[in-house]
Amino acid sequence: MRRTISTLRARASTPTGKKAIRYSLVSVIAVCVSQSVFITVFGLLHWTARDSAMFSTAVGAVPSYYLNRHWAWGKKGRSHLWREIVPFWVLAFISLAFSAWASDTAEGYVHSHDIDGLAKTVIVTGAYFGSFALLWVGKFIIFNKILFTKDEDLQAALANEVVG
Repeated sequence: MRRTISTLRARASTPTGKKAIRYSLVSVIAVCVSQSVFITVFGLLHWTARDSAMFSTAVGAVPSYYLNRHWAWGKKGRSHLWREIVPFWVLAFISLAFSAWASDTAEGYVHSHDIDGLAKTVIVTGAYFGSFALLWVGKFIIFNKILFTKDEDLQAALANEVVG
């Protein structure tokens, strides 16, 4: 157990470990924003699950982009349209499509089983949340290896791929 804790501490103190911790904290913030919006528009305003997921994902993506770029990966200055903004929003739209599908599927389930009220909101919100949990690790890898790298880091990684 001690070895495991010391190994985790050692990994957390590496540059990638620090990014992973900051990415995790940004994810918590983005999830709180998007889940709050989802619960509001689905549970209180009675939007469809698909519309709720799409709107909530778009709202949550804005703080996610800025916090990930500036705080988690330490990028300063203007964002690069083709290397950062477009790929980030492509990933956001993939997340949006997946979360909309998961939410819509869950909504179909609760309707077919005559589940209503708070239970309906909990099940559909859980599907919305779960869709992001499934994509979370993959997005970290893409952010860390491609999206928010410094130009020289990306060039070195690409050179290693060509040589290796």
